[in-house]
Amino acid sequence: MKRLICAKDVEALEKQGEKVIYIDKDTILTPSAKDAARACGITFSKEAPAPTACETPVASVSEAAVSATESAKACNDEIDTNMIYTALKTLLEKGLLQGAFDSIVGGKPYAAEHDSCGLKIVRGNTVQYEALDTGNPSDKVFYQEIINKNDGCSMNAGFITIENCQFDWECACEELYHIMEGTLTVTVNGKVYTAQPGDSVFFPNGAKVAFGSPNKMKAFYATY
Repeated sequence: MKRLICAKDVEALEKQGEKVIYIDKDTILTPSAKDAARACGITFSKEAPAPTACETPVASVSEAAVSATESAKACNDEIDTNMIYTALKTLLEKGLLQGAFDSIVGGKPYAAEHDSCGLKIVRGNTVQYEALDTGNPSDKVFYQEIINKNDGCSMNAGFITIENCQFDWECACEELYHIMEGTLTVTVNGKVYTAQPGDSVFFPNGAKVAFGSPNKMKAFYATY
């Protein structure tokens, strides 16, 4: 991931007697970092020195993410927060932060808060999806159930994603889908219906349809 260097990093290295800071194509230098380097007589070089036998290995992805976040906090007056969001979002989409979330959630499929009255809050950005068996291993369909009988609930609810595929489905109960992202297509009796973000779709028990999406669709569903 990107490595951020700000003025405070340069000043810290100057105190350590460093005169050269080694960078690569994944390094981001803030304008104040460049000014500080000139003032301290420090130069930036893309030719990193050869590692020695006693050097420690590069930090893990999770450690790198934490380090980047801490650096960003130190330079919060110099960096666009969208840059941090984009970098972490890319790592998350590639699955590189999965280990970090596993340690946070404690091996569970999502993080949630509970109250003795039965209230439950599920943190949506921690939900880990499982593959849904559609009968075709190449289908990209994933889901995660977040509410069920274990919560003392008579209905089930969760999230589902469908990406560039279509599959047949027979509803074994009443099902309701609220589209959050992308496009959902539903084929029934030879007719194709389309649902966009903000739309809700209801299916009666026993309905035989074909779910699909020409892009990547994400929906919240509830069944009863």
